[in-house]
Amino acid sequence: MDSGQAGPVSEPSGSADDPSETACDSGAAIDAGTAAGTGTAAGTGTAAGTGTAAGTGTVTDAEAVTRPTSCRAREVLQRVGDKWSMYVIDLLGQGTMRFTELHRAIDGITARMLTVTLRGLERDGIVTRTIHPVIPPRVEYALTPMGRTLLDTIGKLVTWADSHLPEIEAARAAYDTRHPSQ
Repeated sequence: MDSGQAGPVSEPSGSADDPSETACDSGAAIDAGTAAGTGTAAGTGTAAGTGTAAGTGTVTDAEAVTRPTSCRAREVLQRVGDKWSMYVIDLLGQGTMRFTELHRAIDGITARMLTVTLRGLERDGIVTRTIHPVIPPRVEYALTPMGRTLLDTIGKLVTWADSHLPEIEAARAAYDTRHPSQ
């Protein structure tokens, strides 16, 4: 069954101790919730898309554009850099897929998280969603030309991870030995 429903989702956008967050916190962050389009943000660094931020009033798309470029770039990187988006982009690089095909291919993702991820990628112009007027409705997802430009970068990250996996595992084991309670 193709899923197309998702409500607002709030996720942390950064650490309160990170000074780089201060300049960007007044705007609506791109996170898993922006696919829903509305929401509220409290003073904790969470956001649910373009909506109301505590103490700042309503943030419009025009106001978001006036934020520093580094903030806007970080928002895009949050979208394309999260683990679910990377899986979706990588799979759609192989061709158009239906929701259920993506859901089966991505181990551990819930239907709701896949819906939220696809909506966010569609909002950012990375994925297209095509609804075919048949009974039952058929919904397909594909990368846009801009989305296809990410394939090389994501492929390099996957290759890097694969080639450094033994070193990463050794580093983790050494760390866990030094910090057994963490």
